[in-house]
Amino acid sequence: MKRLKWPSRPPIDPYILLLLGTVGLAALLPARGTGAEVASGASTAAIAVLFLLYGARLSTREAMDGVRHWRLHAMVLACTFVVFPLLGLAARGLEPAFLDHSLYTGLLFLTLVPSTVQSSIAFTSMARGNVPAAICAGSFSSLAGIVLTPLLAAALLGGSGGFSAGSLLRIVLQLLVPFLAGQLLRRWIGGFVSRRRRVLGLVDRGSILLVVYTAFSEGVVEDVWHRISPLRLGGLLVVEAVLLAVMLALTWYGSKALGFGREDRVAIQFAGSKKSLASGLPMASVLFGAHASLAVLPLMLFHQMQLMVCAVIAKRRSRDLAAPRPPVSRNPAAASRIAAGTGTRSG
Repeated sequence: MKRLKWPSRPPIDPYILLLLGTVGLAALLPARGTGAEVASGASTAAIAVLFLLYGARLSTREAMDGVRHWRLHAMVLACTFVVFPLLGLAARGLEPAFLDHSLYTGLLFLTLVPSTVQSSIAFTSMARGNVPAAICAGSFSSLAGIVLTPLLAAALLGGSGGFSAGSLLRIVLQLLVPFLAGQLLRRWIGGFVSRRRRVLGLVDRGSILLVVYTAFSEGVVEDVWHRISPLRLGGLLVVEAVLLAVMLALTWYGSKALGFGREDRVAIQFAGSKKSLASGLPMASVLFGAHASLAVLPLMLFHQMQLMVCAVIAKRRSRDLAAPRPPVSRNPAAASRIAAGTGTRSG
């Protein structure tokens, strides 16, 4: 009898297991009261440290190249604030047979919020994409969302638009200030950070896990999961899975059709297919008031789904890039014989 052997590679990505474990931990032991404040503060601090490290690692020339990449930013903004809302409007045909009014309202609101920043950058880095462009694209989307999301919500949901100067200040303090601080400190810590990319990768993954735990804990504490039937919840998950698949395919193959290179396509896919829970929650509290917890349920589910799916895609993109390529023969005649199957003697 042959001895059974363990597979050389686990069938499930370990990072997916960490994400699922984080969701389970939040469901069993959600952060409440002071614990919620500590978790939120830790998540904010982790994101700030992440941007500080990116600022220290990236040269000023790389950062300026990312800013000047206007075609990439235009595509991400178009996907976030044009294509996503159009798909949300098209989903109106699923009401009321597949989605009730409250779930459809939340789904439409989901399509209006800006893209993520920290997870887009983290996944772009994991997949070895254009990190400077991802930083700028995510930041531009967040800043534009302060104005565009309330205006789009007012037009499509019938709510009152408007933006908060406090939201703009929080974005500046949490994202831009640490990044600029890293740029200023690059002269002293840039080499140290560049030599320790593994540590930076741990910060990437750790910041995402903190965001997942904090967001899911808020949903458990607000008890939003018991306000909807399992059948409706399953329907919502199916609709969101289709929405995410469409956007992932559109950003990847659409950017290829427009002539973008691989690194830019990675940044476009991760920045143009995501929605920000951190930006969506405070906006929903203003637009929906006491009904905000149920209105953001589609956004919360989509947020968890996009993190798990994009973690798998990012790891696969990284492995594809690291895979060795077959040698190319310099002799055209030999290459043609190999292609025709005559390069070796038959036995």
